[in-house]
Amino acid sequence: MKNNTSSSLENMKNLDFETALLELEMLVSNMEQENITLEDSLSLYRRGVNLVRFCQNHIAKAEETIKVLDGELLKPLDSNELGEE
Repeated sequence: MKNNTSSSLENMKNLDFETALLELEMLVSNMEQENITLEDSLSLYRRGVNLVRFCQNHIAKAEETIKVLDGELLKPLDSNELGEE
């Protein structure tokens, strides 16, 4: 089991966000089939959980990058700044 986990993590290092998302969509499609075994379903679920975590981590990093790049440019809109009272 540990080997599967470490090899799964190694596979994640070679993924980009779009590829991971596409694989996740394919996993969901496969899991929706009625003729899938319980073991196959669990295996797909494990991979899916890892892909979701990978994608969430990628999104969080992208959000942080945007915050750093934008700095103070993104502020809540104040109606007083628009001349509305």
